[in-house]
Amino acid sequence: MKDPSIRLILASASQRRVKILKEMGLRFEVEVPRVDEFHDDDRPRFCVCENARHKNTWCRERHPDCVIIAADTVVDFEGRCVPKPRSMEEACAFMAMFSGKNQRVHTGVAFSAPGREIDVKVVTSEVRFKQLDDCLIHKYFSLVDPMDKAGAYDIDQHGDLIVDSFSGSRTNIMGLPRETVADWLEGCVVNHIDVN
Repeated sequence: MKDPSIRLILASASQRRVKILKEMGLRFEVEVPRVDEFHDDDRPRFCVCENARHKNTWCRERHPDCVIIAADTVVDFEGRCVPKPRSMEEACAFMAMFSGKNQRVHTGVAFSAPGREIDVKVVTSEVRFKQLDDCLIHKYFSLVDPMDKAGAYDIDQHGDLIVDSFSGSRTNIMGLPRETVADWLEGCVVNHIDVN
């Protein structure tokens, strides 16, 4: 028996994460955590764990009776954490740097539910880029705004133009591994979460 009194909150401003949860048929609210994010280029998996945990903690302090999902994603390229670009010029530089090469995308997901400790999981996917010249990079950016995206791209938006192949979870590359979310909800609180 589902309990409509238990609310699900996505602690994120990401429209891609919103899209993923909506496609899962979940009813949820969005709360944007106001936290200072931790950065350490040498420990990308640790970074996403800590940032996801801090976002969840911030939200949980304000909504202790809710189920909360928070996440943080980084692009790990040749040992360097690649952030969101600060300018279009930097976005173009990122794409030129990725051309013909592999990268890993790490997402830390922090789950919490009333009466349970925060549970943090890290999922990693690998992406291989096509050979990208200036013409293709500019074509991609004429279709996709890179400014709010880690690594300056979104595999879900015209990703076929720039991505040669990937392994692992596709939605993880978007910022939230759907399979991990579904498994956690099924194992912990699925009977309490209302779906469409």
